[in-house]
Amino acid sequence: MPVTPKDAAPPPSVTIIGASDAHGVLGRDVRSAADEDMGRIVDVIVDRDGHVRAAVIDFGGFLGVGSRKIVVDWNAMRFGKIANKKDSITLELTKAQVAAAPEYKEDTPMVVLGASGSLQPLQAIQ
Repeated sequence: MPVTPKDAAPPPSVTIIGASDAHGVLGRDVRSAADEDMGRIVDVIVDRDGHVRAAVIDFGGFLGVGSRKIVVDWNAMRFGKIANKKDSITLELTKAQVAAAPEYKEDTPMVVLGASGSLQPLQAIQ
């Protein structure tokens, strides 16, 4: 049976984002307010509604050896100037606070380190 125009799917919506208005964050370097190396963003955590909740940062180590992943509240990060891949993101935590955070392990409850403590834990699906 041929598809008629009334049966065709509606066109997808399109949004144009200017090159200077948004940038990817995966792989971005993260620095403390004191300009200490805090690692790099390796994942973004979203809740069931699709809202960004936190970032997973690969912290410590050298060339991937001795590093560990920690989770920080999305609101603890500042995205001031990230016009190109060399620009870093600032984390509102000290290196000592991040070093003391428990390691993130996939598929286990995560401890989210936050500057403001505003992030509520995800509720288990009943």
